[in-house]
Amino acid sequence: MQGDRDQRSKAFRARLLAGAALFVCVPFAGVAAAQTTPASDGLPQGAVYVDAASTSRTGDLITAESNGGDRVYLRADGNVLRGDNLAYDLSSGAASASGRVEAVSADGTIVYASHLETDRDLKAAIAVDFATRFENGASLMAATAVRRSENVNELNYAIFTPCPICDANGPKRPSISIQAEKVVQDEALRAVIYRNAIFRVGGVPVFYTPFFAHPDPTVKRASGLLVPIINYDEGRGVSIEAPYLHVVSPSEDWLISPQINTRVAPLLNLQWRRRFVNASIFARGGYTYERNFGDFDLNGDGAYESNVRFGDKEHRSYLLSHGEYDPDGPWRFGFTAERTSDKTLFDRYDVRNTYQDNGLYYGDRRRLISQIYAERQTEQSYVSVAAFSIQSLRLDPAFEANDFRDASGFKVFEEDDDLPLVAPLIDARWEPAGYVFGGRLRLKGSAVSLYRDNFVGTPILNPDIVPAVTTGLSGVDSRRVTAQAEWRRTFITGLGLRVEPFVDARIDLYSLSDLPPMMGGDSDESLSRTRFSAGVDVSYPLIKRTQRADIILEPVVQVSVSNKADIDPRIPNEDSQVIELDESSLFRMDRFSGYDLVEGGSRVTAGGRATVRWSEGRSASLFIGRSYRADDEDAFRTTVPDSTTGALYDPTGLASSASDWVVQGSFSPSDRIRSWGHATIDGSGDIRRAEAAVDGRWGRRNLASVSYIVDRSNPLSGDQNRNYEFVQLSGQQFVYGDWGVAVTGIADLERNVITRQEVGVLFDDDCFRVEFGYRRDNTRVRASGPSDGVYIRLNLATFGGSGYGQGEMR
Repeated sequence: MQGDRDQRSKAFRARLLAGAALFVCVPFAGVAAAQTTPASDGLPQGAVYVDAASTSRTGDLITAESNGGDRVYLRADGNVLRGDNLAYDLSSGAASASGRVEAVSADGTIVYASHLETDRDLKAAIAVDFATRFENGASLMAATAVRRSENVNELNYAIFTPCPICDANGPKRPSISIQAEKVVQDEALRAVIYRNAIFRVGGVPVFYTPFFAHPDPTVKRASGLLVPIINYDEGRGVSIEAPYLHVVSPSEDWLISPQINTRVAPLLNLQWRRRFVNASIFARGGYTYERNFGDFDLNGDGAYESNVRFGDKEHRSYLLSHGEYDPDGPWRFGFTAERTSDKTLFDRYDVRNTYQDNGLYYGDRRRLISQIYAERQTEQSYVSVAAFSIQSLRLDPAFEANDFRDASGFKVFEEDDDLPLVAPLIDARWEPAGYVFGGRLRLKGSAVSLYRDNFVGTPILNPDIVPAVTTGLSGVDSRRVTAQAEWRRTFITGLGLRVEPFVDARIDLYSLSDLPPMMGGDSDESLSRTRFSAGVDVSYPLIKRTQRADIILEPVVQVSVSNKADIDPRIPNEDSQVIELDESSLFRMDRFSGYDLVEGGSRVTAGGRATVRWSEGRSASLFIGRSYRADDEDAFRTTVPDSTTGALYDPTGLASSASDWVVQGSFSPSDRIRSWGHATIDGSGDIRRAEAAVDGRWGRRNLASVSYIVDRSNPLSGDQNRNYEFVQLSGQQFVYGDWGVAVTGIADLERNVITRQEVGVLFDDDCFRVEFGYRRDNTRVRASGPSDGVYIRLNLATFGGSGYGQGEMR
C-alpha cells in the first residue's frame, strides 16, 4: 500500500508541475489579471457574448472552438471563461471548457485547468489539472478539484506553495511546498485544511502529518503558530521560542510566545494589541521564576565561574507598553510604561526590540521611560505637556576601571535615583498668521520641574562647586520657566543675494531647592537671566550647469550681537549636556539641545557647501563651517572624568572663542552606493567626534554596510575617560544560486575587542529564508560575561514570520 501511494505521489506531482503549473506560467495569465473586471459593453443580464473562430447552436446549447491560436472567449453575468473548446447552456448557465482553460469570476478570482465544468455563477465546478494563484503570490494546484459551494473548494492530490513556481524559463520547482492527498479550502473558515500532508523543502520530504491547517492566503491576519526562533546560548542552553498569534478581531490580537530553555526556567512572553476608532494600545511583557545566572567571582579569588546559577529563585518580569488617543481636532494624548525587574533580564533571555521610540519622549540605548503626555497642534501653534520617569540599565561609569564590577564580581549599574523625575515638562510656540513688520514672528515658551533623590556632580553641577564628599546630600531639585521671542525677515536682491535680519529675546527664571551649603546662600534660591540678540544671515547661492553636471555653491555668513551670557554656577545642567554641532545647528542662536546653557556676546559664523550632481541619484557634497565669538566661555567646561587634579575639558566644542570646525559631506557615485560623513575638529586639527557610513548593493540581493564612530573629546587618557571608537559591519553575499553567507560585527577599537559578531550561511529564494550561524556577544554591559552560541533564523512566506508584531490591524 505504501509503495503504491509513493508511486501515485510521484506521478501526480510530476503531472502537477508539468501540467497545472504550466497554466499559471503561460503569458495569458497576466492578461487575465488585467481583465478581472469585465468591460462594460451594455451586455444585458442573462445575455451571452462569445468570440471564437467557429460557433454553433443546438437549442439552448452553444458550442465554440478555437483555431489553435486565440482561445474561445465567453462572457455572461460578469463571469469570463476562456478555452480551446467551450460549451454553454443558455437555459441553466452551465458551461464546460477544455484546453488552456481560464475562468475569471465576477469577484476577480482566477483559476486555470485543462478541463473545467461549472455552473452559471462559477460557484460549483469540477476541474482537471486545477491551478490558482493568490494575490500574495501563493499557488494552489491539484490533479482534480471540485468547488462544492461558494466558500468551499475540495482538491485531490494537491500541492500548495507560497513560493514562485515560474521563472523566465517556465515552470520551476518551489523551494517549499505542502503536498497532500486531499485539501479543503474553506473561505468561510478562512483556512486551508490538509489530510496526509507532506512538507517538502526543495522537493525533499522533511515532515509528515495526517492533519494540518493554515490560514487562507487571502487572509492578512489569522490565528496560528508563527515560525519558531531557535538558538543556543551558554547561559540558557538550547532555546526555542514558539510564537502563537491569536486574532480576536480585525482590530485586536494576542501573541503568546513561550521561550523554552534547557538550562534555566522558561520565559513566558505575551503581547496584546488593540486598535480603536481613534486610539491604539500596545502591551508586551514577560515573566519567569528563576535564579541569577552568569559568570561571577563567587569564591572571591578573582576567577569568574562561567554561567553558574546562584541565589534564591525570584519573580522576574518586564513590561513594555504604549498607547495613543488621537481624536478629531488638534489634541493628541498618549502614554508609555516601560519597566523591568532586572537590569540584565533583556540580555540574559535575549529579549528583542526592547528599546523603541514610542511616545512624545524616548530614552536612549539601555534606558526605559514611562510617561504620559498631551499635544495640541494647529497651523500657527503647538503645545505639549508631559511627565516621565526613567529606569536606567546602564553600567556605572565609576566602576569602569574594574570592568564595571564590585569586589564580589557583580556588575554595578547606574542608580535610578540618580535620574530625575520630570513633572511636568511644557513646550509651546505660536506664530501669527500674518507678517509682523514684514517678517515672521515666533513666540516660544518652556517650563519644567525636575526632582532628584540622589546628589550628582558634574556634568549636572558646575565642577568648581561640586564637593569632594557627597554622601548624605540630597538631590538638587530645579524648576525653570523660559519665554522667548524671535523675529526674522528675508530680503533677496536683484543679484540673488539673500539677506535675513533677525532679533531674538529670551528670559529664564529658575527656582532651586536642596542646594548643598558649599554652593553658597540658602538651600532654596530663585535666579533669573536674560539674553537679547540681533543679527543678520547673508547667503549667496550660485549654480553652474554644464553638460556633465550641475555645480552648486552655497556660502553663508551670520553676524550677531548679544549681551554677555549670565551662567550662574548654581543652575544644574540638565538638558544641555549633549551638543551635536552640524550644518544646521551651527547657525542657530541656541546651539545647545536645551535651555540650561546659553551663549552670549558677539559672534561671527561662516560656512559653505559645495554640491556636484551628475544625474539622478549621483552626487557629492561637502560643507565646512566654523564660529568665532569675542570671548571664551569657561562655564561650558567640565571636569575630566579620570583627572585627579580636577582638570577641565570642553565637551561642547564651544568653550573657546573659536568653535570646532564642522565638516560634513556625502558621496553617491550611483544609486547603489551611498556614503556620508560628519566630523567636528578642534583648532589644533584633532578630531573631536566623527561619524561615517557606506552602504552598497550589487547584484540583485548582495549588500553591505560599514559605519564608523569615534569620540576623542576627553583630552586625557585613563580607565574612566569617555572616549570611544567603534566600527560596525554587516552584509550578505550570495555565492551559488540562492546560497550565500552573512556577517555582522561590532569592533570596539578603544579596547581592541570584538564586542559582537555573527557569521552564518543562508539560503534565500525570496520565499524561504533560513540562516545557520555562530555568534558571540562580548559587550561590557552584559552581566553574564561573553556568550558564545549558534542561531537558526527561519522565515517562511505566508506561514508567518518569527518575532513580534506580525500582521496588520485595521
